[in-house]
Amino acid sequence: MAKKFNLSQILEDLENTGTLEELTNVTVGVRAGLELDHIIYHWVDSAGDQYGFATYSDAWVKRYQERNYHRIDPVILGCFQRFHPVDLKQLNWSSKSARDFLKDAHAHGVGNQGYSIPLRGPHGQFALFTINHSCADEEWQDFIKTYGRDLILIAHFLNRKALEFAHARQPENRRALSPREIDAMTLLALGNSRAQVAHSLAISEHTLRAYIESARSKLGAHNTTHAIATALSRGLIVV
Repeated sequence: MAKKFNLSQILEDLENTGTLEELTNVTVGVRAGLELDHIIYHWVDSAGDQYGFATYSDAWVKRYQERNYHRIDPVILGCFQRFHPVDLKQLNWSSKSARDFLKDAHAHGVGNQGYSIPLRGPHGQFALFTINHSCADEEWQDFIKTYGRDLILIAHFLNRKALEFAHARQPENRRALSPREIDAMTLLALGNSRAQVAHSLAISEHTLRAYIESARSKLGAHNTTHAIATALSRGLIVV
């Protein structure tokens, strides 16, 4: 893999893009240069709308969307909780729904190897940059060791440009968290259980639940983990 790869040129090409189509073309070129099966930029917003592009087959993209696979995809669910790149085999594929999803993916040409980079924007946007390939584990690990840092740079350049092309998807009216909501989210982000947080704030767990739900609503988050990640990325809480 990777016979033709010039990182400086790729970053310059990404910087010079002016449309999503141009951005997609540069990314397809990265796939060719790295000799990968697929590259995916995937953004699922708080309303469940999906945005981005992939080099997967049209049949798999259509099936993924029709079956709402983003709701059970271990890649999306697992990477919500992470800030660093992850080999997809490290995620939890133990449930029946996850195994069925993986079997369906393989049947539609998705490779056995994957590497995903979580991405966050200035207003809490969450996206994933994922590469996918079919090869032996040892070959894949060597590839990631060689190109992992370059892929992180490419992913962040791509994400920044994609956000420029998607202003309509960025939140316009962000509601501020209350001081109590900030306290609750900060303590949860530090790894405290709900019981511990309630005790520290001298409130009941029922009241704490109300603070958490209110914060989730304001942040447009799917769950508490997503709310914490969003609050961190916006600088609303510091741990």
